[in-house]
Amino acid sequence: MNKLHLLLPGAINAATGGTLYDRQIADGLRSLGWDVRVRCLDESFPVPTEAALSDAARALADIGDGARVLVDGLALGAMPALVANQRDRLRLIALVHHPLALETGLDPALARALHRSESAALRHVRRVVVTSPSTARLLDGFGVAATDINVIEPGTEPAALATGSGQGPLHLLCVGTVTPRKGHLLLIKALAGLQHLKWRLTCAGSLERDPTTAAALHRHIGTLGLEHRVQLLGEVPHADMAQLYASADLFVLPSLFEGYGMAYAEALAYGLPVLGSRAGAIPDTVPADAGLLVETGSTSALAAALEQLIKDPKLRERLAAGARRARSQLPTWEDRARCFAEVLSHV
Repeated sequence: MNKLHLLLPGAINAATGGTLYDRQIADGLRSLGWDVRVRCLDESFPVPTEAALSDAARALADIGDGARVLVDGLALGAMPALVANQRDRLRLIALVHHPLALETGLDPALARALHRSESAALRHVRRVVVTSPSTARLLDGFGVAATDINVIEPGTEPAALATGSGQGPLHLLCVGTVTPRKGHLLLIKALAGLQHLKWRLTCAGSLERDPTTAAALHRHIGTLGLEHRVQLLGEVPHADMAQLYASADLFVLPSLFEGYGMAYAEALAYGLPVLGSRAGAIPDTVPADAGLLVETGSTSALAAALEQLIKDPKLRERLAAGARRARSQLPTWEDRARCFAEVLSHV
């Protein structure tokens, strides 16, 4: 039986796009007959404590010689010395969702340190798997040759088409953990000037991972007088997300960077028109006929696009038609697991 050890930071059931990818691939490989052993590392990565690094060192040391070991990039990029120590004994594979140094809001010194650290760590693996062509291109700046990279984009679960909000205010849905990178503050500022229009916004995503950003978001909503039009649900159980998508009229997420953007693909699966930015892999994920993508970080551009979409039902329907076309082309998780198994079999 083929065996794989998967190391990732935090809990395997965490409601983040990266962890969902890891979990789905592990489950898919198991369905193909693989023995997948998951080891959850400390959640302090990618800025690990000394205790976290010691635990990661033990985790690697406990794995038998010659084993295949897939390490999530959120951890791998922060432990180059540990990876270097194991490079000849283990068959190491990196899974990079997006480069650590490109996280929004990092102190410049930390960003430079993470770039050096991740570049060093990636030199010691036998293969690199990324989740989008955009990320593959970015890794050239980290010293990774294109021939050493495989692109395996996320799968998407099939979904029923959204039915929308009916006769009430237009229901805008934003799905993503509240961090600077996801652009929630930008969205609230853009909506502040559109209070003469009929809309309501629901935000689904953890408020606990970045308490400072979450607190700032709450303050801005109150200051701008949007408390009765914006609902922050926090982390929503997977089983309850279907109803949120089903009742939405427009999906909006003005991320400042995405390594893929799984929430955008989920919105397409429900046939929802999309409003996002042109950051990172988003243009690769959202077809031009399924969404409007505006200048990254521009409040005015976002506000203008929101006003256009809220006021123009024919435009929303044209983009929804594009989303319905795109949904049939989205890969399944079963297909992604087969692609992953093929890559692993050659390591």
